[in-house]
Amino acid sequence: MSKALYIAEKPSVAQEFAKALKSGGQRRDGYMESDTCVVTWCVGHLVTMSYPEKYDLKYKRWSLDTLPFLPRDFKYEVIPGVEKQFQIVKGLLNRPDIDTIYVCTDSGREGEYIYRLVAQMAGVKNKTQKRVWIDSQTEEEILRGIREAKDISEYDNLAAAAYLRAKEDYLMGINFSRVLTLRYGNSVTNYLGGKYQAISVGRVMTCVLGMVVRREREIRAFVKTPFYRVMSSIALEGESFEGEWRAAEGSRYFQSPVLYKENGFKKKEDAERLIQELSREQPLVCIVEKVERKKENKNPPLLFNLAELQNVCSKLFKISPDETLSIVQDLYEKKLVTYPRTDARVLSTAVAKEIYKNISGLRSYPQAGDAVQGVLELGTYKNIANTRYTNDKQITDHYAIIPTGQGLGALKGLSLTAQRVYETIVRRFLSIFYPPAVYQKVSLVTKIQNESFFSSFKVLLSEGYLKISTNSFAKKTAADVGKASEGEGEEVSCDEALLAALQKLKKGDILNINGLGIKEGETSPPKRYNSGSMILAMENAGQLIEDEDLRSQIKGSGIGTSATRAEILKKLFNIKYLSLNKKTQVITPTLQGEMIYDVVNCSIRQLLNPELTASWEKGLTYVAEGSITEQEYMDKLERFVRLRTKQVEDSNFQYALRQFFDAAAQFYKKPEKPAAAKTTKKPDRKPE
Repeated sequence: MSKALYIAEKPSVAQEFAKALKSGGQRRDGYMESDTCVVTWCVGHLVTMSYPEKYDLKYKRWSLDTLPFLPRDFKYEVIPGVEKQFQIVKGLLNRPDIDTIYVCTDSGREGEYIYRLVAQMAGVKNKTQKRVWIDSQTEEEILRGIREAKDISEYDNLAAAAYLRAKEDYLMGINFSRVLTLRYGNSVTNYLGGKYQAISVGRVMTCVLGMVVRREREIRAFVKTPFYRVMSSIALEGESFEGEWRAAEGSRYFQSPVLYKENGFKKKEDAERLIQELSREQPLVCIVEKVERKKENKNPPLLFNLAELQNVCSKLFKISPDETLSIVQDLYEKKLVTYPRTDARVLSTAVAKEIYKNISGLRSYPQAGDAVQGVLELGTYKNIANTRYTNDKQITDHYAIIPTGQGLGALKGLSLTAQRVYETIVRRFLSIFYPPAVYQKVSLVTKIQNESFFSSFKVLLSEGYLKISTNSFAKKTAADVGKASEGEGEEVSCDEALLAALQKLKKGDILNINGLGIKEGETSPPKRYNSGSMILAMENAGQLIEDEDLRSQIKGSGIGTSATRAEILKKLFNIKYLSLNKKTQVITPTLQGEMIYDVVNCSIRQLLNPELTASWEKGLTYVAEGSITEQEYMDKLERFVRLRTKQVEDSNFQYALRQFFDAAAQFYKKPEKPAAAKTTKKPDRKPE
């Protein structure tokens, strides 16, 4: 009797498939088997790319004579630590009674790569292979994935992109790390003291290093500039509010060189002079020149993708992107949430039609029971497919991270942080079914003589989704924050009495001025990246775009992928090129990191370019879509590696680098040189 084989990425996932299949099979060494099917698993990657010396022993020694290293046919090998499981899987894949293989590795590029490598090394032939593509590990979704599984050939382009991504990281890492180490390794080692170290570079991680170093140097070079604003204190029915002077058209200071900006002076004396000029006519009054009143709706934010969740968790819980990914992956494997490694922040049309199941399943979740009841009473979920929260065009592999409404019994066994991350996902999800928050905005222009003063107010009228968006463990509700500090830019909050008085104002009204004063300010340096904002900057090709609506509109690939960004940061911390403050999650470079930046900046500056790095990622997307061929991409990659390797071989920046190293070192405590620096063999570092 023939059987079907189901191969998952991890043992825990295989267990869920076995449960869903209700096979009642027996546990064997490395797999489970019943009368109808076999379920087995990888343990992450079982196969990897071989080191250069496996091609020829001459490549073991790092030498300019053997660069660039560009093999025609790439070699692969089983990872020694998982050899046993590979042999088990290989045996099952080739068992005569197995006629159909269901590929159940993670539904994404990396999951595809994991299985393809195993099948390649196992020599799978003459078997029907079907790809199971799921968005959560609930029984219902697993059975749907199996039922709708497509022939694996439909994912050949995705597999091609996966192979190319690995080859790209391998070729850039091997060639550029070797050539830079051979050219400039001694310069770095001698300056730092200590044992010899290879220079480690990579397509993505070097670009991220560059972003952090550039930001740090911008902060150092920043010179604070003081400026002085003139403010009026305006009396209104027993209340008072401020007006800010601006050099609008008609002002005596319009486009004057003494201004810092239109609302401030470079020197305090000029601000004082304006006050003196305006104070000559007494009593001091102003005329209402313009009044604008409008209501503004603030919609619930889009759903979480991995980058947005990592950013929020960095702010709320001060945890790293790597920790966030680990937590949400665990929530996924416990059936609590949908697939985490997603770039989408919307639902698919198909999921939107069935969303009632996700919502109703949360009724027994204590932290959000009332919010769920509110959603069910509103009934807005019935129309969610026709809102901005559903958009099939914005989804590639998976829709946004949302709660499944299942697996709630597993919550008690989770850490407090994991429970709070889950609540954060649930509340973001439920928010989209609530109405927008409504604000009353009042904008006012008053004039003293020909000088204009501007006042803006923003008051929360209706909480809308803010009523349920704040976590139960938060000290302030979102509505409290909205009432107190929701103002943006010049907008400020005001109480009901002042709002009522403002509502009655009309053009031409004359108001008394309590006084004119000066507010001193100064320009602020750029902010350092924290672990969350860095993930967002990577997602947006080096741009730190905090406005979520704007982020959602940006087309194109970022630096790395949702599945790899946290790991890239983690590697930079581990090799001590970057430093992470665990309490604040702020990222800063190390002296060594700055030195590597200078080496790369002198020799292969293109590696530091976020737009270029993102364009490589975009190219992989084109391969996955079938827009360009695998060979076209590979030709471009080999040309780039060959050209840049030769560029470094021909370079000679040792003397210039010393000056750069000195410039950076003054900001760090000088490393203590050991009594006798030992020279060790150069490590053959292969990029991940």
